[in-house]
Amino acid sequence: MTGTQSPAEATGPGPDHSTGPGGHPIRVLLAEDQSMVREALAALLGLEPDIEVVAQAARGDEVLAAARAHDVDVALLDIEMPGRTGIEAAAELRAALPELKVVVLTTFGRPGYLRSAMEAGAVAFLVKDAPAAQLADAVRRVLAGERVIDPTLAAAALAEGANPLTDREREILRAAADGATNAELAAALHLSQGTVRNYLSTAIQKLAARNRAEAVGIAREKGWL
Repeated sequence: MTGTQSPAEATGPGPDHSTGPGGHPIRVLLAEDQSMVREALAALLGLEPDIEVVAQAARGDEVLAAARAHDVDVALLDIEMPGRTGIEAAAELRAALPELKVVVLTTFGRPGYLRSAMEAGAVAFLVKDAPAAQLADAVRRVLAGERVIDPTLAAAALAEGANPLTDREREILRAAADGATNAELAAALHLSQGTVRNYLSTAIQKLAARNRAEAVGIAREKGWL
């Protein structure tokens, strides 16, 4: 795997941390909906003598139960998964298992994703095209109490600013992404058509978009959905 400036390159050599709590290998949960990617990552991490992938999940709504069942030290979460996003799963883990360290993995280094992941309790944010050795190093670093974030992406997130959309506006934009009508959105979300129309109008204005389709595209590109 190749990529731009990496988290490990930006933060220097990692700590000498060869085992998890109690002297056992670092116990890792890997959540990724694409089986080939998940299995490849598990195989690569399995080559590390101090890291053991003890659980895998293909859905975001399976993460918490798997983490509890397998006494996990570090959870590696993809962002886009069925059932629950990696960011939603990270927030759930923080509330239920605050000692567990969360690393968010994504194909796209979008600034909005980084901000959302950090707000949800993630302590590292890595793009999937980073070298495998740096993923293993990040696992060790977060267990040692460090944060691992690409400084270029962090700077972009600060420059981008906070997500201007409210939770409800994001919900409605996500629901509108497949072309549903206002009536269909209202029925699905248990809102009136006028309320749906108002939320969509506000979201479109905030994003300086011409229509809902453009608003969805802008929000997705920035990692705000």
